[in-house]
Amino acid sequence: MINARWLEKRRPHWDRLESIVERCGRRGLGALSHREIQELGLLYRQVAADLCSVREDPMSQRMAEYLNQLLGRAHNLIYMGRGNRPGGILHFYRTVFPQIFRATFKYTLAAFAVFLAAGVLGFLACLADPGFQRYFLGPAMSDTIERRQMWTHSLLTIKPLASSFIMTNNLAVSFTAFALGITGGVGTIYMMATNGLLMGVISAACWQAGMLMQLVEFVVSHGVLELPAIFIAGGGGLLIARGLLFPGPMVRRDALALYGGQGIRLALGIIPLLIIAGVIEAFISPSPLPLAAKFVFAAALGGLLVLYVTRGGRNRGKGVGSREKQAPTAGSAL
Repeated sequence: MINARWLEKRRPHWDRLESIVERCGRRGLGALSHREIQELGLLYRQVAADLCSVREDPMSQRMAEYLNQLLGRAHNLIYMGRGNRPGGILHFYRTVFPQIFRATFKYTLAAFAVFLAAGVLGFLACLADPGFQRYFLGPAMSDTIERRQMWTHSLLTIKPLASSFIMTNNLAVSFTAFALGITGGVGTIYMMATNGLLMGVISAACWQAGMLMQLVEFVVSHGVLELPAIFIAGGGGLLIARGLLFPGPMVRRDALALYGGQGIRLALGIIPLLIIAGVIEAFISPSPLPLAAKFVFAAALGGLLVLYVTRGGRNRGKGVGSREKQAPTAGSAL
């Protein structure tokens, strides 16, 4: 348990760090002297260590939240102010993105929950009222499914063009879901629900037409990357909404800078996933490969993705990996 003597000893360091962060304002590190910048780095490490101690006391949850947010603000000030360095992009994807994903996972999970709930609703609505399928999918796609034909075979004849179009569309959907977080999360939730509803209706329509396995055969190869990427983008949008609607003890501008910065990193991190998914969707998903081969391919790809987001950036010396319990974890207690 945190005792009063320890708290009395550590509190001045917290107040000093908060004072320095407040002083920077819009000028960033330019508002500080060289000595104050050195002090900022020292205080950052000290308060990060204090946060680890506070988290061990279940009765100090509010204190942990305060320190967590303070470290998040200091992290943005320190590390967003750095100049570009060689290998920065590689460092971001190898270390920073998986750490941010883990720290903010509950927002990605919330986006997935909205998608799943809408998908189940769409599936049940389509089964209860066949007319809903035609209304939602349109006559052309509904007629194609009723004839028990997949609408994806044409991709094989225009592979490069299809790949480019799919990548562009997936990026547009994902970044729109992320950007609409500025609507207080309403737009992000709408995008997640609409895509989930569409998936549910298509699944029900294919199931009724006896084509469910054909749909699975098409989706499984690229969906293992595409769908998680969309959920992560949705989580980024919800982070923006969190900063906008629930700033906590921070001023709203600082909350948006903290949570929005995390959301931007999530949105940037999914770009390679969507590019790879677009190539797979155009070249492999509609191909005549056996279903078993596609399942094996999807399992391998999904396993690599899980390994990447759960293990990436851990124990990387003094890089961002070693700060996992300091800065990136700023979203873990929020």
